[in-house]
Amino acid sequence: MREILGRRLQRLRDRFKSPRAAPRSTAAAGAVPSLLDGALTCATLWRWPVLPGVGRAGADSTRCACPDPDCVVPGAHPFDPGLLAASADARMVAWWWTRRPTAPVLLATGGAAPCAVSLSAGAAARAVVRLDAQGMRLGPIVATPTRWSLLVAPYSLERLGELLYAKDHVPSSLRFHGEGGYLLLPPSTASGGGQVRWEREPAAGRDGLWLPEVEAVVDALVEASSGAPGGGSRLAY
Repeated sequence: MREILGRRLQRLRDRFKSPRAAPRSTAAAGAVPSLLDGALTCATLWRWPVLPGVGRAGADSTRCACPDPDCVVPGAHPFDPGLLAASADARMVAWWWTRRPTAPVLLATGGAAPCAVSLSAGAAARAVVRLDAQGMRLGPIVATPTRWSLLVAPYSLERLGELLYAKDHVPSSLRFHGEGGYLLLPPSTASGGGQVRWEREPAAGRDGLWLPEVEAVVDALVEASSGAPGGGSRLAY
């Protein structure tokens, strides 16, 4: 499967390669196969809708390329194209990244695509160790230097609201990436610096890519946090 995918990615790279799309800097040249392949893998293998993030204002700039001078997630959010343009079409994805080879890879969460639950990296690492010891089956995990995101099956905002309302408390560090949201994917660079990576890569079984339900993940994280000093706190709904 990976060999077939590799040949397909190479054909797409060759098809869309052009002098205008070729980067001039060594850093950009090194990023082309990494980011383009990452985006195409998500779109073609997993059928995830992706789109390029806005990126930075310069090669080594900390400023976002969007018009907001106080952007809180520099480079790591949609802008042009907007979130609704996210696509799993390989030709569209290849066209985007051959023209913007250093753009971060964003997953448009929700709908038929995976959603995610994220929390601070330290708490997540401890929780995952505990959940593994309990025998809970987790899905793919995206890691940045500051946060880990556990991918889950798609859920609606109504379903999430009912789940949270039923809880007496949840860890205040939990964030939810559902319908209308997005998630930064490997091999992008996080807005605060540092590489985005797979702590656990997507793995397909006989029934395709397996994702846990959001209720199971939230229940497990709430339970895991109850024994951690300062891990749980009330969340205003």
